Amino acid sequence: MTAAAILSAIPKLSALVVGDICLDRWCTYDPSEAEPSRETGIPRIAVTSVEVTPGAGGTVANNLAALGASRVAVLGAVGDDGFGYELERALTARGISAELLVRAPGIRTFTYTKVINGQTGGEDCPRLDFINNVPLVPAVERQLLDRLQSAVEQFDVILVSDQAETGRGGVVTPAIRYLLADLAAAYREKIFFVDSRSRMELFRGVIVKGNEQEAGEACARIGAADAQALYETLGAPLLVVTRGPEGASLHGRLGEVRVPSNPVGHPVDICGAGDSFSAGAALALAAGASPLDSARFGNLIASITIMKKGTGTASPEEVLANAGD
Repeated sequence: MTAAAILSAIPKLSALVVGDICLDRWCTYDPSEAEPSRETGIPRIAVTSVEVTPGAGGTVANNLAALGASRVAVLGAVGDDGFGYELERALTARGISAELLVRAPGIRTFTYTKVINGQTGGEDCPRLDFINNVPLVPAVERQLLDRLQSAVEQFDVILVSDQAETGRGGVVTPAIRYLLADLAAAYREKIFFVDSRSRMELFRGVIVKGNEQEAGEACARIGAADAQALYETLGAPLLVVTRGPEGASLHGRLGEVRVPSNPVGHPVDICGAGDSFSAGAALALAAGASPLDSARFGNLIASITIMKKGTGTASPEEVLANAGD
């Protein structure tokens, strides 16, 4: 299936992103204004401008919307705080529905704050992240489960962004994983696509994707010899392992298939490449493309976004221009 054919089908598709929906804050500072504090003597970082974008699962949603999906929504938990309101505005500005977000007093909106040197354009200071390191309270988890259960029928693609790197504070809890497995079995016509940083091996019955390092760590945790053995454990329709410049590998009942990447000479920023791959591949599968063609489409989307600063997206026009169909 060609990229053009996939793109023509995408406007008929709807997608729900479930999981860790974060806020990215890009803070540009002026080094010449780093005068020390009069009280402590510690030099200040003088921020002169701030840009905010949806991050983590929000980056996936950005890519789904940019590719032209008819409806994109996010389901996660955010705090009743300023960052939560910034995130909601950033989502709405990109045509992404935030109606399914659970606003939960007592938790912080997961926020990445990236500090950019205004003179060099480089990120040269430690990142300041606002995280949750305690489990979700049962009432919030219950709301997430109920909203997922009631919303699933409205979407063609359910794309799970399991970004939390600790066992506490993330939205994709064991109960969410169990419900996803049940829903995938009940709605076989839908695409359930999971991108997990630290828990690939815990999902069942859904398409699972991770990068080479994440897959290797998952194999080590369960004693699997390789990614194909991990696939056998998951009971998944498909396991996808992205491998940077080497493309991706697909693991299924017929074994492993390698999918070369689209060559990129000098990437500008690889941040968000995995999220853009996931968005492209999941939509392609829902459009009727084979796993091989879907991985090729995901590689194509990632090759476009890594040529942009920050967590970029790819428009249909850019995809067609780079497809070479």
